[in-house]
Amino acid sequence: MASMNSLNVSNFQAAVRVTEETVHLEAMDKSSFKDANRKTSGTSKKTLVKKRRGGWKYAALLLANQGLATLAFFGVGVNLVLFLTRVLGQDNADAANNVSKWTGTVYMCSLIGAFLSDSYWGRYLTCAIFQIIFVLGLGLLSASSFFLIKPHGCGNGELACMPVSSIYSIVFYFSIYLVAFGYGGHQPTIATFGADQFDESNPKEMESKAAFFCYFYFALNVGSLFSNTILVYFEDSGKWTLGFIASLASAVLALVSYLMGSSGYRYLEACGNPLTRVAQVFFATGRKRHVPAANPNELYELAGTESAIKGSRKILHSEDFQFFDKAATITEDDLRGPNDPWRLCTVTQVEEAKCVLKMLPIWLCTIIYSVVFTQMASLFVEQGDVMNSNIGNFHLPAASMSAFDICSVLISTGIYRQILVPIARKLTRNPRGLSELQRMGIGLIIGTLAMVAAGVTEIQRLKCVTPGEKTSSLSIFWQIPQYVLVGASEVFMYVGQLEFFNGQAPDGIKSFGSSLCMASISLGNYVSTLLVNIVMGITARGSSPGWIPDDLNTGHMDRFYFLIAALTAVDFMIYLFCAKWYKCINLEGDEKEFIQQEEAQEDEVIRKV
Repeated sequence: MASMNSLNVSNFQAAVRVTEETVHLEAMDKSSFKDANRKTSGTSKKTLVKKRRGGWKYAALLLANQGLATLAFFGVGVNLVLFLTRVLGQDNADAANNVSKWTGTVYMCSLIGAFLSDSYWGRYLTCAIFQIIFVLGLGLLSASSFFLIKPHGCGNGELACMPVSSIYSIVFYFSIYLVAFGYGGHQPTIATFGADQFDESNPKEMESKAAFFCYFYFALNVGSLFSNTILVYFEDSGKWTLGFIASLASAVLALVSYLMGSSGYRYLEACGNPLTRVAQVFFATGRKRHVPAANPNELYELAGTESAIKGSRKILHSEDFQFFDKAATITEDDLRGPNDPWRLCTVTQVEEAKCVLKMLPIWLCTIIYSVVFTQMASLFVEQGDVMNSNIGNFHLPAASMSAFDICSVLISTGIYRQILVPIARKLTRNPRGLSELQRMGIGLIIGTLAMVAAGVTEIQRLKCVTPGEKTSSLSIFWQIPQYVLVGASEVFMYVGQLEFFNGQAPDGIKSFGSSLCMASISLGNYVSTLLVNIVMGITARGSSPGWIPDDLNTGHMDRFYFLIAALTAVDFMIYLFCAKWYKCINLEGDEKEFIQQEEAQEDEVIRKV
């Protein structure tokens, strides 16, 4: 053992760099690991940046891409429920469920795009490939709809369409799910790629990065404004193919705008498969389940600024989930053999797995909110379709009411950034005004109020139904409060989610962090489908038509809205507990810890005074 103690730190550091070649750890003891861990210094920066240009000039191209791609996507999605009922002849409950499943698939595909982006392809290539798939899907959809709309102009609410051929129906479903795959895989990656255009080491660009997510969601809603007004009008009047072709043209323009900035983007290379890294942590922890976790200062970490995850900064040790510290605990077996990541993981690798586990409870609490959000594309449209939507001789398409949601988002974004943030900054001393977790909580509250408003509107609609009439005499503009409230809640919930999950995700899984927001929407759609099926299974028994029957005038959709409001209120209480428990990620070289210490010292001085 004397020879072990005489080994100096520099020799150990050199040994660690070549452990996979010839060096064996049996010549060292745990004190050497401890000394090496203490030698880490400086900020580990992303050395794999190929280009340094970036900035707002190229981020603006990505915002334009987002707006055009969203216009194309919502040109299909916002009126899909009416296409299914009017052209394909489905009833209301089945159409609402099919739209929920499709929308859920869109955002579930975001996980695929995020995985390929973080692990293998990188952000730029991933965005390009999925946008090409998106364009192909829209082209096939435009072609298939031409054969489904028979006779010409049918599906306008008055002229019924002929029964469709099964082959065209199959092509239609294949095309819309191709659209789902392309848009879903592109969406989280473009958000992260846009954030990559700003250097986190520059305080000014760090502020620009925070603002980018707000403008990103702003661009999303600007793009959907056109599809929710003009396009939806053409489709509602039976010009479905023309609407789909317009979506195709927008998607092509989005791809062109994206490729225009290829020479000036900042590129970050992929960091390798995160699933393997997380699996190694779980496997190493399982192998050492009977080994007591070492003191945090004695856990294994690479020396210097080098990180076990290429292109990623080191993550400092946290006190959460200490059981997984066993994976970074050095044992006698580790000393005797070559470095094996399935037996011994670095602190950074362990903390990456911890970060994923810590974000999951917060993420799960956002799913119920997505149930609220998804009603705009299904039940809100069906509700509006049986209300008085005539303005003189002009018929207002029910789906176009979502324009009030979009306007609410745009106005609420301005109010938040220009009014609420300065006020909240003074009250909370948080440079961003409200924290991401606080904003998400506010979003849940407003979302609950939106469902209450929808339920009240439905009660009033049923009171104005004349026996034998298909539609209620109640004006469709009674829906404005529910759309406006959903829009306001989005600014707090979804923008907060984008910032939170992207900021709290380690460098190696940034796209995964952004995809969690989309995956929340996905599961929200699936949960909505499950709720509809459960409610109809319970309420539609015997002679009862159920809460959401084919003839909404005989149902009680208001009770379904109030049920969602109650579930969201319960979810908010659970969210408060999870948000209070959550502790932020702590990266090496991050100034956050220093700032917190300075603020604590200032608070102590103020308290004494």
